[in-house]
Amino acid sequence: MGKQHANENRLNLGINGFGRIGKLTLWHHVGRKYFGEIVVNIGRQVGTCLSDIAHYVERDSTYGSLHGFLLGQNAGPVISDVNEEKGTMLINGVKVSFLMTSRNPREIGWGDHDVRMVVDTTGKFLDPTLPSEHPGGSLRGHLESGAEKVVASAPFKIKDKRIPMPDDAVTTVMGINGNHYDPRRHRLISNASCTTTCLAHMMKPLLDHFGPEKILSASMSTVHAVTGSQEVLDRLPKAGATDLRKNRSVMNNIILTTTGAANTLRLVIPEMEQIGFIAESVRIPIASGSLIILVLDFQDDVTGGSIRRDMINDVYRKAAENDANGYLIFTEKQNVSGDIVGMPRAATIIEGHETHTRTAELKIDLGQVPGIESVVGVPVKSGIIRMPLTQAVIYGWYDNEMGSYVNMMGDRTTTIAEYL
Repeated sequence: MGKQHANENRLNLGINGFGRIGKLTLWHHVGRKYFGEIVVNIGRQVGTCLSDIAHYVERDSTYGSLHGFLLGQNAGPVISDVNEEKGTMLINGVKVSFLMTSRNPREIGWGDHDVRMVVDTTGKFLDPTLPSEHPGGSLRGHLESGAEKVVASAPFKIKDKRIPMPDDAVTTVMGINGNHYDPRRHRLISNASCTTTCLAHMMKPLLDHFGPEKILSASMSTVHAVTGSQEVLDRLPKAGATDLRKNRSVMNNIILTTTGAANTLRLVIPEMEQIGFIAESVRIPIASGSLIILVLDFQDDVTGGSIRRDMINDVYRKAAENDANGYLIFTEKQNVSGDIVGMPRAATIIEGHETHTRTAELKIDLGQVPGIESVVGVPVKSGIIRMPLTQAVIYGWYDNEMGSYVNMMGDRTTTIAEYL
């Protein structure tokens, strides 16, 4: 869960939204005990009383009980002092307040609760260019409400493509480009996505070892657990909906969907701009535990040995050994998705047992290459050249909820708070 903070003058943390990521973010921080108090904005009335919220916090269908998660299955409940009048309770000794009035970030009133740091987990406010007074609400509303720093638990989405990324906004993945955060300049920080986090830690060791010029192309498919935006049973689509698959039952179907991981990856690893890349997503009916299947085409040296399975596994093995944070794990065990659910801190678990490579010759007809004469400076007749090419298939597991994404976002949040 990370080291605890010894400073008695600890900051308060705000969490906006209380769905899957919001709830598990609370779990993370009541275990970590870095922040002195946590204020959760739900933005609406819930159940019949505060005890109903405590019931929701205490139990989870994926990760079990909160006390079991924090202290082991023999531990007793860790929620106490539920105060209906004040809207507060103690969770693992940490005071947690719940707000149920305002959904618009600028109306929450973080300053009234001495909250300077907010994690927005709603997935609703992702355009960093929108002003705080935007009628539908905006991420900047948190700043007007009293916060100094806001972490979004999803990639930024700028609706007007003509507008550049604001100077005070940045996208980071811990262990990849975490140092791109400038505490003097950045106020809005995207923690990217669970898939981008895993993918970045799969790509970075290969880029560092081989260089982007040796990777001709890349593609990935994420076999992803369900999310809260999907439907339990088939339903009619909303007006204007174009993807009819999103309204089909997650319990009964494998559902093709999209992912923005490729675009977000370029923000955290600029070298990816040099590589043709395709990213796809498939949703499957499990609660958590996802998998990236990464396919890469390498250009081999004409005189050297081919890139082999053992070489790629050694790259990951050494990268994992040198990763002091434990974000990258390499294993040659035979895992299934349930084995990695809840695994702490790991951005990705490389399944080395299933790494595969195949080397062949790529035949190129020079006469069919546009503009080659302007490059070589002489007329070129048709002719076949052969170039050694290795295709590699690499598998990376990630717990798309608590184990990977939320724990790493907790690290992002505390490192930002260090400068406040």
